[in-house]
Amino acid sequence: MNDQALKTATKPATSTADDMPKSPGGGAIDRHARETDGFQLVIEALKLNGIDTIFGLPGIPITDLTRKLQAAGMRVISFRHEQSAGYAASIAGFLTQKPGICLTVSAPGFLNGLTALAHATVNCFPMILISGSSEREIVDLQQGDYEEMDQLAIAKPLAKAAFRVLHAEDIGVGVARAIRAAVSGRPGGVYLDLPARLFPQAIDAATGAATLIKVVDAAPKQIPAADAVKRALDLLRTAKKPLVILGKGAAYAQADADIRALVETTGIPYLPMSMAKGLLPDTHEQCASAARSFVLPEADVVMLIGARLNWLLSHGKGKTWGGASSKAWGGQKFVQVDISPQEADSNVRIDAPVVGDIGSCVTALLAGIGAGWPKPPSDWLDAVAERKAKNVAKMAETLGKDPSPMSFQSALNVVRDIVKANPDAILVNEGANALDFTRSIVDMYKPRKRIDVGTWGIMGIGMGYCVAAAVVTGQQVIAVEGDSAFGFSGMETETICRYDLPVCVVIMNNNGVYRGDEKNPTGGPDPSPLVFVKDARYEKLMEAFGGVGVHAKTPGELRAAMEAAIRSRRPTLINAVIDEGGGTESGRITNLNPAAKKKP
Repeated sequence: MNDQALKTATKPATSTADDMPKSPGGGAIDRHARETDGFQLVIEALKLNGIDTIFGLPGIPITDLTRKLQAAGMRVISFRHEQSAGYAASIAGFLTQKPGICLTVSAPGFLNGLTALAHATVNCFPMILISGSSEREIVDLQQGDYEEMDQLAIAKPLAKAAFRVLHAEDIGVGVARAIRAAVSGRPGGVYLDLPARLFPQAIDAATGAATLIKVVDAAPKQIPAADAVKRALDLLRTAKKPLVILGKGAAYAQADADIRALVETTGIPYLPMSMAKGLLPDTHEQCASAARSFVLPEADVVMLIGARLNWLLSHGKGKTWGGASSKAWGGQKFVQVDISPQEADSNVRIDAPVVGDIGSCVTALLAGIGAGWPKPPSDWLDAVAERKAKNVAKMAETLGKDPSPMSFQSALNVVRDIVKANPDAILVNEGANALDFTRSIVDMYKPRKRIDVGTWGIMGIGMGYCVAAAVVTGQQVIAVEGDSAFGFSGMETETICRYDLPVCVVIMNNNGVYRGDEKNPTGGPDPSPLVFVKDARYEKLMEAFGGVGVHAKTPGELRAAMEAAIRSRRPTLINAVIDEGGGTESGRITNLNPAAKKKP
């Protein structure tokens, strides 16, 4: 069904009854009309639940819906590709604790958004992918409708929950269930299927208003059991080498003050995962990031707060943790604070699971500590401090060098200074080497200011994240992108310019994937699959859409360009030219390449 058909199929409203009730909670269903339709009910169901921003891409059969959403006062951010819109919705959910909404067309558009939906589910970001679709009776008989696809069946394995609404009177329930599923318990991605025929369905306006649901207590607190809290504290109290690991779940919880109080009251060294950086400043004396390779195998009791023992933490075993082999467990005892009881024992034994929402769990742990909590043994604290000081000094020596062309380190030393001077700026980061080096070099000072690829390690999140971060926070956004990673979503620079967003993109341009100096082993005319066009002028892309483009070859040029971008808040892209031979394959996960495993 095309846009014009949707308009024709919509029944006209009649104006008589002045006493037409509004939707519960003050919706804007026309009080002078006897009828309303699916378009209006979707809009009012979202508005009733505090949803004011939609990320998407218009087209059949949701074009009219995007127009009507904007006319109703909602902000509709239109992208060039649904995948970027989906990534925007996912990170908006992380930043706001409300489900980010991605709106797509049917079939191909739905599939484009599906990667982002899976990304949200794996990363525990609350997001709802809403897609138009073909009619059930045609899909089920496989009669060849326009963009025919059983989208609900495809989405189910990749989403926390999936729903389809066939009747206008069920829209309120469908939206409410999607919201509750996205944010309750462990957050995740939800799919909501809205067939084209649903939108023009007309029903009595009073009946329609009564069907809308304002979700109450969508993410209820889950209080941990008292004995679980005591068990965890007893284990921590006897530890000789305790360690706290903060994950992005801790950042999502927005229990910042209590988390900081827990860390500082216990005196335990802490290690922030990448998106938990800034919960306490990376410069905090208890931060053990600079001694990561030392504290993980040496710790005897490890408390995980909103962090999972997945591949990012070597599954809690192997040589990273002091094990004798990749399968061996180092023998640490674990306290795990998590909202999902199924997370415990997923890789190694969890001796003290504390199940509940992060805020309630940390509050309970704080209350149980009381006065006189013993600080960790001084020999452990001194050993961590010594290793930190040694590694910080080594890093400072590296950052102090000024090679030509720039290295990742010399370029990121500039970014490090800019972020320190602008701690409220949000840092978006993706790539291989660009991700790894930025994570270890650029300090963060406030929570939820660093957002990156997360658990799935996916490429292409960059520009979608930038748009969402700027839209939902209003803050300056700084993106550090590998040139390969930028290629996945680079066309969204037009979106950034169209909405005039304060985004400064820094591309670490080394002419290729990982590095740009690889050769074709046959000596043939084709370049290596890992090599891009030499000396590409990425900054021209931003200039093409009215933004600012800068070609930076030195740290001084990079610094001046970043400072100017932050002063002006204009869309800016800086093409930072770095040594094409400076990267390593896959950054720090080279060992995941099968060929690398065979090397001696």
